[in-house]
Amino acid sequence: MRLLVLGGTEFVGRAVVEGALGRGWEVTVFHRGRHRPPPGVRALHGDRTAADGLAALAADGGGWDAVVDTWAGAPRAVDAAARLLRGRAGRYVYVSSRSVYDSPRPVGGTEDAPLVEGAAAGAAATDYARDKRGGELAAVGAFGAAGALLVRAGLILGPYENIGRLPWWLTRIARGGPVLAPGPCDMPLQYVDVRDLADWLLGAVERELSGPYNLASPLGHTTMDELLQACVRVTGADAELRWTDPDVILGAGIAPWTELPVWVPPDGDLHAAVYGADVSRALATGLVCRPAAETVADTWRWLTESGGTVPLRPDRPPTGLDPRVEAELLAGAGGVSGTTP
Repeated sequence: MRLLVLGGTEFVGRAVVEGALGRGWEVTVFHRGRHRPPPGVRALHGDRTAADGLAALAADGGGWDAVVDTWAGAPRAVDAAARLLRGRAGRYVYVSSRSVYDSPRPVGGTEDAPLVEGAAAGAAATDYARDKRGGELAAVGAFGAAGALLVRAGLILGPYENIGRLPWWLTRIARGGPVLAPGPCDMPLQYVDVRDLADWLLGAVERELSGPYNLASPLGHTTMDELLQACVRVTGADAELRWTDPDVILGAGIAPWTELPVWVPPDGDLHAAVYGADVSRALATGLVCRPAAETVADTWRWLTESGGTVPLRPDRPPTGLDPRVEAELLAGAGGVSGTTP
């Protein structure tokens, strides 16, 4: 098959490109040239935020079986690309987000749950949820409901992560010593390895699937304890996980999700929003999720081989907890050692 990836040099786009090449597909990437694409692709250059940013794509004149777009900014960039490629590609795959669902999100929410309002295909950037929903509207507007596949991903982890969530935990645990571990230790997590996302997406292109799909592992695929213990094992660090009550963490003013990546309090709307999706539709159409230990080990291998420097996206806030804040909290709150909070 012939695949066009808009981007294709970082995290999700890179995983899709590598997966497609592994299937023997012919892959073209359209990107700004800031990062080197995987070997074996044909590259076109352009900046989608510029007035003539799609000129190279327009002049190319090629055709593709599918387009994959991971854009997370202004929806009008998706709208412009989708309209340009209408008639030149058989399917438009937009990697969206579960953030497009309106709040509060119910536990077990399906793809039919209410969506955020105020999004538009041709809009400038507003906020992440409406930008992603606007991207969905742009894809459907250009390719129709039958020609657009909307991948509403949850938390994405794995090699090449450019947000810094799992890399932060690996780097922190590798330093050793007492580690603030946010409880409860048995809190179930729901995420998708970027390579499993790519495998499902490419299979969905082959099967000509369309419409929205929540894409994440089943709830409880792993737990907070299993994830952090895997980090301890792969780093070989002399680290001691000190499980700390959520109320103690919140009382110290530590922000869930950003200062303590992956973790959210076990009760409340935020937990339901992040770790409460019904993913039965994706599972029924071929989603297979590898063990968490494999995701952690492969991410650590990539991180160490790249010199420990995480290529963070400039449009996302910094991730991770200040070591001084961690030390002060552990000293004052007496985090409990072991695997039981």
